[in-house]
Amino acid sequence: MTVSPLKVGTREAPTARREAATHRFAVGQAVRFKGGYGLKADSTEIYHVTRTLPPQGNSPQYRIRNDEERHERVTSQEDLESIPSSPDQESLIERTFGRG
Repeated sequence: MTVSPLKVGTREAPTARREAATHRFAVGQAVRFKGGYGLKADSTEIYHVTRTLPPQGNSPQYRIRNDEERHERVTSQEDLESIPSSPDQESLIERTFGRG
């Protein structure tokens, strides 16, 4: 019986690579919270994405803001859903910085 010698101090690098999570929502896009986990989906509470943030775990993060509130919130992509935009609805960026 032959035993192969042990190599001390060597490690193999893990072969599995984690895919970078991609952001589904863009800055300025209208979103709302999904229902579930005790949260009620309120269609009247519309938020706009103000910034994309690095993922936490495998879930991309966002800063969002409601026009009725003075503060921003941080939330994960899995808690949001998009709102279909209408052509006459002006985006947060356009209201803030104007057109052009």
